[in-house]
Amino acid sequence: MKKIVTLAILAAILSGCSNSDIYSGDVYTADQAKQVQQVSYGTVVSVRPVKIQANNTNGKNENIVGSLGGAVLGGVLGNAVGNGSGRVLATATGAIGGAILGDVIQDKTSQASAVELEIKQEKGSNIVIVQKGSAKDFFAGQAVRLVTNGKQISASPRYSNQSR
Repeated sequence: MKKIVTLAILAAILSGCSNSDIYSGDVYTADQAKQVQQVSYGTVVSVRPVKIQANNTNGKNENIVGSLGGAVLGGVLGNAVGNGSGRVLATATGAIGGAILGDVIQDKTSQASAVELEIKQEKGSNIVIVQKGSAKDFFAGQAVRLVTNGKQISASPRYSNQSR
C-alpha cells in the first residue's frame, strides 16, 4: 500500500502544473497593469488551432522535473523486480525508461491549447497573433479589438457596444 501511495505522489509531481493563462488574451501581467496600451481594430481572416509549449525557451526544455521524477519512479518500480544482478539491471532500465517517459509527459502537460489568428487590420496590413484559446472563440470575418503595448498584442472579440 505504501508503494501505491508513493507512486501516486510521484505521478502527481511528475505531471507538474504550469500556469499557461498568461498566453490568453484575457490575462494581463503585473507589468501590463496601469500601462498605456494602444487599441486598434481588425477582422479575422483565418483561425488555426495550435499549441503553446509553456516551459520551452529557445528550443530547449530547461525544466528537468519530468525527467527526474520519471527516473525516480522508474527506478523504484525497477527495484521491485527481480533479485541480485537482475534487480540492478531492472532498476537501471526503469530509471532510464522513466526519465524518457517523464520528459514526454512533462512536454505534453506544459502545452496550452491556442489559436493562430490572421487578422486584417483596419489600416490595411495583415498580422498573425498566437494566443491561448480555442478555435471556437474566433471565426473568419469576425470583428476583433487588438490591444498592444508595442511588444505584445492580444485579440478579443469586438462587441457591438464597443465604440471607437
